[in-house]
Amino acid sequence: MRRFNLAVLAAVTLSTGLAAAPAQAYGSYAGQRPLGIDNCTATACHFDVPPGTYDVKVLLGGEAASSTGVSGETRRGLLSETAVPAGERVARSFTVDVRTPEGEPTGPEGTPGLDLLVGGSAPALAGVEVTPAARHTRQIFIVGDSTVCDQPGDPYSGWGQQLPQYLRKGLSVANHADSGESTVSYLGDSRLWATVQPRIRPGDLVLIQLAHNDKTTDEATYRTNLEALVAGVRQKGGEPVLVTPVVRRWFNADGTLNNNTALLVNGLGVDHPAVIRSLAATHDVPLIDLTAKTKALVESLGVEASKALYLYNEKRDNTHTSVHGATVYAGLVREELVAQHLVPRGLVRVG
Repeated sequence: MRRFNLAVLAAVTLSTGLAAAPAQAYGSYAGQRPLGIDNCTATACHFDVPPGTYDVKVLLGGEAASSTGVSGETRRGLLSETAVPAGERVARSFTVDVRTPEGEPTGPEGTPGLDLLVGGSAPALAGVEVTPAARHTRQIFIVGDSTVCDQPGDPYSGWGQQLPQYLRKGLSVANHADSGESTVSYLGDSRLWATVQPRIRPGDLVLIQLAHNDKTTDEATYRTNLEALVAGVRQKGGEPVLVTPVVRRWFNADGTLNNNTALLVNGLGVDHPAVIRSLAATHDVPLIDLTAKTKALVESLGVEASKALYLYNEKRDNTHTSVHGATVYAGLVREELVAQHLVPRGLVRVG
């Protein structure tokens, strides 16, 4: 598992507790000794827990003014950088999905257990507590491609990788997006949809964004595949949410993105966002039009400023997002989840 380069903490006091309750979904660690300070270093903690869903409470702050962020597992943003005045303490809580493989479903298994990394411009972690999440805790499952997935290495990041930092305790993200997948391959690979669908429980959301790799998929097949995913979610009592793809940063001479490359129209003339919008209307599925939102944002920033959202400067890549871009795009998804009442406002972190 790739880790961030983190600033060294001058002094950290860590207190770790573990409730004797069953871990959700994949097993129990009841009977094991409580996790303690031996599981932590100055910049990271490792908790030897089985796959499941866990609530994490961190206590931030120290004698000096501090600014601390928390990431974990495969480079997931779990808590955005939080400033705390000198001499004060602030508690923040979030819920984490621990799974194997811990990142992309077709990628390496990663490190067993739960890993947290402490960063920020002036990090100060005063305490941490990990407990199994309640059995009724909702999850947001994500089905998608490389623009969404938990990317294993810098400088790449998918928007699903940064979405957890916008959520509070009681709502976790299970990001099963995978690089290179189309609707055809996602349905066909046993490590993907056949693994995700059985884990969906009533009340869970399933965000579906697949288009970037359906370059040779005809419209009828593309529509049928999306319908199969929607039906599969509903069969398990979950709520499907269709998400149109993020735009490619491909400008016209007039500064607009009104071209097939930017707007995900494939070589067969299939307008992926248009098909998704039509299917959402036909089957009464909530729609997050991320194509429209990212198009408006990229065009408003212009040719130069929009480079920071993507990996143009690092890789001449106008498709995949930087950590900054993925975080901004995850924020757009967060806004829609609240605006459409798909998640309670109280479970969403606004800043």
